[in-house]
Parts: sequence; C-alpha cells; structure tokens
Amino acid sequence: MDILHLVDRLEELFNESRSIPLTHSVLVNEDRMLDLIDQMRVSIPEEIKKAQQLLAQRDRLLAQAQEEANRTLTLAREKSEQMLERDSIVVDAKVRAEQIIQQAYVDISSTRREADDYVLTTLTRLEQEMERSLGQVRNGIRALQSDKAGFDK
Repeated sequence: MDILHLVDRLEELFNESRSIPLTHSVLVNEDRMLDLIDQMRVSIPEEIKKAQQLLAQRDRLLAQAQEEANRTLTLAREKSEQMLERDSIVVDAKVRAEQIIQQAYVDISSTRREADDYVLTTLTRLEQEMERSLGQVRNGIRALQSDKAGFDK
C-alpha cells in the first residue's frame, strides 16, 4: 500500500476524531491508529525497495552506456586500423578515430549525468515524501501522548 495513502488515512482518522472541549486534544480510535501505524511500518520498506530499484536502474544505465562506449571505441579502433592500411588517408583516419573516441567520452558523461540527475531527483522526492509522512506520524504520536498525559492527571 502506498505510504501517502496511509498518511491520508491517518489524517482522516485524526479529522474524524472527537475533540475534547476546551483543549487542543482529540479522542482517537486506538485500534484504527495502531492498525495504520502497523501498515506504515510495512509500507516504508517498500518505498526503500523502490529507491533501491531506482539505484539499480541507474547502475544498469551506466553499465549500458559503458558497454556502448566500449563498442564505440572498439569500432573506432577497427576503423582506424583499416584506415591505416590505406597510406593515402592515414592522417584523416587518425583524426576521425580521435573524434569518435572523444564523442564516446562525451556521450558517456552525458548519459551518466542524466542518470545521476534522474536518480537524485527521484530520491529527493522520495525523501521529502517520507519526511512529510514521518512528521505527520510524529504529530499524531505527540497528540496521542498529550491526550494520554491529560487523561492521567
């Protein structure tokens, strides 16, 4: 279950709770609250798994980029060797091979940057969502503890 959906349900529970007159406290259904907290505990590891999957996807993209760069370099070397066999265009072959190699490095860097940006953006969004959820859970806990402290007096 999505953690944001659980946070919404926690907020609904809070909003549906009866307020205690002349206080900022509310009475919350303990079973429903504990059930939501348990579901959140189960859901948070799923969010972490999603983040790990994003990192694995980034690693795959980087590996693919590296593999393509290696193929490009191999092709460039093969082409440059073929060109070296032709005496009349040796200089042109060296220049072209160097351009292909440089382009491969540019492509690798670009792909790596894009993959890192994508993962960073996604993880930052996930971190913000989790921090927001954690803040709401902590507020709920504080409210319950405050209510409990008010009843114990």
